[in-house]
Amino acid sequence: MVAIDDLRCTPNALVPHYARFRVADRLLLTGHSHQAWPDVAEAGLLECFAHAAEAVDRKWALAEAKADEVRSGYRRLLCDADGEIALGPNTHDLVIKLLSTLDLPQRRRVVTTDAEFHSLRRQLARLTEEGLEVERVAAEPIDTLAERLVGAVDDRTALVAVSAVLFTTARIVPDLDALAAACDRHGTELLVDAYHALGVIPFPIHDLGLAEAWITGGGYKYLQLGEGNGFLRIPPHAGGVRPAVTGWFAEFDDLFDAARPDLVGYGPPATRFAGGTYDPSSHYRAARVLSFFDAHRLEPDFLREASLHQVGLLRSAFDALDLPDVLITRDHAFAPATIAGFLALRSPSARRLQRALADRGVLTDSRADMLRLGPAPYLSDGQLEAAVAALGEVVGNLAHGGTAA
Repeated sequence: MVAIDDLRCTPNALVPHYARFRVADRLLLTGHSHQAWPDVAEAGLLECFAHAAEAVDRKWALAEAKADEVRSGYRRLLCDADGEIALGPNTHDLVIKLLSTLDLPQRRRVVTTDAEFHSLRRQLARLTEEGLEVERVAAEPIDTLAERLVGAVDDRTALVAVSAVLFTTARIVPDLDALAAACDRHGTELLVDAYHALGVIPFPIHDLGLAEAWITGGGYKYLQLGEGNGFLRIPPHAGGVRPAVTGWFAEFDDLFDAARPDLVGYGPPATRFAGGTYDPSSHYRAARVLSFFDAHRLEPDFLREASLHQVGLLRSAFDALDLPDVLITRDHAFAPATIAGFLALRSPSARRLQRALADRGVLTDSRADMLRLGPAPYLSDGQLEAAVAALGEVVGNLAHGGTAA
């Protein structure tokens, strides 16, 4: 078990567990996008190979046991002990299946925001071309976002889709409980994307008023599970849905309907969203990482404390640079408690700054005019300070007519 002070020092106490990713030697500020994997992830991949080599086609029972461990991990993160969790290669795969459960001929409206992640943004844009009515509510100002979403919901609305944390700015969306209540009144499904919440802020869905919401997310970012670990939590009221997009793995637990033998059968709620043959190595890797987090007590409250410290340090170090606002700035209007796992900096040269930082060994990312700095628990305070110092240098080059390099 580690303490917050153990993470601040150099070397960070977690560093020995991330030797393969060389986290002590690199300034990896892409933690909001792709965190390093602990070394145990490699052991999971090797275990997957060993099971396949030994059991051959009988490996699927062993793989299903790993999948169950991943489902249990997501239940713990959602504080949803009896939750039905479907797994998929990514959130897009699962959300497509969710969309296929909706009565779109009768309810052709979907309400969402203009700040959703690209997989949902693009898919809804394409479905709009096919006649789906999509209303996009402006994400800003975020303090009234839930209220404005509530105002957009009516009896023709099939689904409301919103993020718990905005992927562009790390702002936590408040008052989702009021939105859930409005959806319930209108018989509308609510989908909450928790990808930028899990692993960086506690997300107890029942306490948040989201017991009847669909929750999606994955392990590619803060959870360090890597690719192939998307999930969809099915709310209790939706246990009997029949996805029109359905794979043959969903047949394994078919329950025969004597009253309607002409219909395709379905089993328990989570199995209804199963696809086809998949690569189980992602679940072997994830199961090892989840066990690693448990062993080191890297739990939501602790991770939130670590994140608040790290993002706060980045923010203070950036402010101390006193850089010209016309070159780069941050939003000063919001309290630290309203921010999740990264620092968003606005700059007309965000992409150029990202490339210049990469040339100096500082890995970040950018979205339009936003430069994002994403810390992770295995980074020390000294590493974060060095990264911001490098940012000051590249912005200084711009200020003096240089190329930021």
